[in-house]
Amino acid sequence: MKFPNLTSGSEHEHQRALFAWVAVARRYGFVTAHRWAEQGNAVLKAAKPLPEPMKALSWFHAIPNGGSRGDDKKSRAIRGGQLKAEGVRAGVADTFLPWPAGSWHGLYIEMKKPSLRPKKKTSKGGLSDEQIKFKEYILSIDYGFIVCYDWLQAALTIESYVKQGE
Repeated sequence: MKFPNLTSGSEHEHQRALFAWVAVARRYGFVTAHRWAEQGNAVLKAAKPLPEPMKALSWFHAIPNGGSRGDDKKSRAIRGGQLKAEGVRAGVADTFLPWPAGSWHGLYIEMKKPSLRPKKKTSKGGLSDEQIKFKEYILSIDYGFIVCYDWLQAALTIESYVKQGE
């Protein structure tokens, strides 16, 4: 499946594509969201919205713990200090779906660019030591955690997770 507006392989762009897909899935359902990702906005003209938006996807959100903090070393240090004081923590996953399903209370998704997809099972797959510690902690308290290397893998994970809770 090819997302119509995806032009690079950056983690940021895949995460933006995922949030666009979730917005469509929440309003129109998973089948229409997949068709939209393949065929574009024309699909939505003929699509019928769900009677009520999909509750499970209502509070899916990003956690801004990474990314650019400024243009130079000084501005990055200042902004980094401000964010740390506000509670930003290294290692926390990129997104969270606060919806219980199966034995999990919610699902954390760490997005990585496709080029970091591990070639062997022993690879860290682009995870930092802090992210590995976060993953281990989250799994120990009955939350789900998965690393996804493109928007489609994340979308299919969310769909499977939500359907598990139905």
